Parts: sequence; structure tokens; C-alpha cells
Amino acid sequence: KHRKLLHIPGTSTLNSKTQTWAAQLQKAGYVTATMGKWHLSDDPLNYGFDINVGGTHSGGPPRGYYPPHGNVPGLKDAPKGEYITDRLSDEAVQFIRKNREKPWALYLTHFAVHTPLDAKKELLPKYQAKPKGKLHNHVAMATMIQAVDDGVARIQSALDELGLTENTVILFFSDNGGYGPATDMKPLKGYKGTYYEGGIRVPFFVKWPGVVKPGSQSEEPIIGVDLYPTICEIANAPLPKKQPLDGTSLVPLFRGEEKWPERALYWHFPAYLQSYQVWDEQRDPLFRSRPCSIIRLGDWKLHQYFENGDLELYHLKDDIGETTNLASKNPEKAKELLSRLEAWQKEIGAPIPRQPNPEYDADAEAKAIAKKGQGKKRKSKRD
Repeated sequence: KHRKLLHIPGTSTLNSKTQTWAAQLQKAGYVTATMGKWHLSDDPLNYGFDINVGGTHSGGPPRGYYPPHGNVPGLKDAPKGEYITDRLSDEAVQFIRKNREKPWALYLTHFAVHTPLDAKKELLPKYQAKPKGKLHNHVAMATMIQAVDDGVARIQSALDELGLTENTVILFFSDNGGYGPATDMKPLKGYKGTYYEGGIRVPFFVKWPGVVKPGSQSEEPIIGVDLYPTICEIANAPLPKKQPLDGTSLVPLFRGEEKWPERALYWHFPAYLQSYQVWDEQRDPLFRSRPCSIIRLGDWKLHQYFENGDLELYHLKDDIGETTNLASKNPEKAKELLSRLEAWQKEIGAPIPRQPNPEYDADAEAKAIAKKGQGKKRKSKRD
């Protein structure tokens, strides 16, 4: 009753006919493995992977970070007290050792720091002893991050030991912004599930010996769909012939071979995503996202909301926190970006919710927002 529109029905399963980058690398002779979060189907072995450790339809570890893990592939024999992040890192090292004489590709998607926020117990004293920070003070999350970091170090040590470092490319990134109740994305606005920068801007690290200069940095905006053609080009694997790709290979950017062309990046979310049970500085307290489309072109970013046609225009170079909506002050730029965004929607056939929700109750929505506002005031007094 708080939703003005009927959202577009979604799916949680990747189309069975989809040719993944892993399938393309298989064709090029690579042994492929996925370890950790899969979240796209019941079995990643149907999508180009030879080995699966931990991958199911679940976004988090189905039974938590400690065993027993039930029938989760590759984790049925987990000994008591074993932390799942450590196990996945160990499995990754074993995979590399076993396949060191072959071309291999490893998709290691740690469950950490996905909920449930389950601390690595032996690290708790270290972080419990630290003074609380202004933005980050969640002890369990701190231990989870260190477990990932330690695992990356073990994998790098194994590559060094096996003499594989110079011939291995490492891509390290996150799939979304931080978890709102446990961390803070300042100076960015928003967090996981929003289309403000705090929800979609993440770090991306590349280690490619002899190609990417250590310590170098790029400010070019890139997007997750760029990784498919990038991985295929790095591995000399073919691109799918009958499956158009949305992304652009980042290899020229890595090599510094040419000036990176300015291009528009797009996001589309024709649905509603409930807010966390906290009030924050988002667009509204009831939903992390309402049905919307986003375009970014250079430093400009436009949000289009489908419920009532609202537009939000930000200049990210001057306003990384997306605090000042410039749509009314710069209507020409808003119109230009909206035109490009709507042309893209039409080109790809993006589904747009337009049908009113017959159960929508404006008064109930207003009361719910007011109630959340009272919660914010009480929290501020406690703080």
C-alpha cells in the first residue's frame, strides 16, 4: 500500500541459454572454478564452470559462516570451528596448485561481508580492543574484512611460491556499496540497494604484472558489464557470436594505449527495494530504491523516477555526496541526459512500470514516513 506503481516482475535465475565468460574461457582451454557466492541459479556448473565450491542460489552462506553447511557443494566435510572465508581461500590455493601447469580461471566470490554478519571468533579481541571510529565501528564486520584480506594474501603467496605471479591477472572488486546498518559510505550518499554513489561506486583493483603500473590510478568511470569482454580479451578467449555484450573491454585502459572515450553508463531498476530498519539521509525512508533509471555521462548523473517523473541531476565532481539537485537550475542538461536515457531504454526494450497499484494508499504512506521520522528523532536524542 506504500507503492504507487505495480513493479515489473523480476527473476533470480540467469537464463539457461546465457553464455558466461567462464563458458568462453572453457572454449579457450581454461579450467574454470567458482568458489563462494553464486546467487544466479542452483548450480553454476551449468554455466561454464568445471568446479563449484559453495555456490548455490543463496546470496549468503546458507547456514552461516561456521559449519555445518548442509548440502552446500564442496563444504559438506567442513570441520567444526572452520570459518567459511578461510575455507574458500584454502580451496582457492589448492585449485591453483592442482592446475598450475594448465590455463586456469578462478572466480572467488567470498560470502563475506554479506549478511549474516558473523565474526571470525579468534579476531574479535583485536577489534573489541580498538576505540570506536566515527564512521566504522562494527566489530564483526571488521573481522570479516580481515579474513578476506588474509585470504588474498595467502593466494598471492601461493602464486609467488609456484612462480605464477608474472603470468596471473588479479581483478579485485565488490558488487555493491556497503551494508547500511553496519557501516557508513560518507562522503558518498546511500549504500547497498540505492542508486546514489554509495550504492554503486566501489573500489576496483587490478594486478597485471608488466601491463598495469603498480600504484597507478585511473579516474575513468567503468561498470561491471565491462568485465566480460575484458576477461575474454586477457585470456584470448572468443566472445559469444550470438549474444550481444553491453560492456567494453578495459584492456586498452589497463595498457594506457589510448585516451579512454567518454561514454554513458546506465542503470535500470523497475521495482521497489525496502529500506533497512533505520532512518537515513536517502530519498525516502521507506525504500532504498523506487522504480528508476540512471544515466551517468562524464561528471553528470541523472536519476529518473517513474512514480511521478521526478528528476535528480548531480554534478559529481563538485558534489560527490549528491546533495544538491540541479535539475531545475540546469534544465538543458537534465533534458539532454533524459533524452539519451530514454533512447537507451527504447533501444534495449527496458521494461518500465506504468500501471498504478490499486492498493496504494497515500495516507498510509505519509503516516509510515512520519513514523520513521519520529524514529529518527528518538535515535538522535539517544546518540
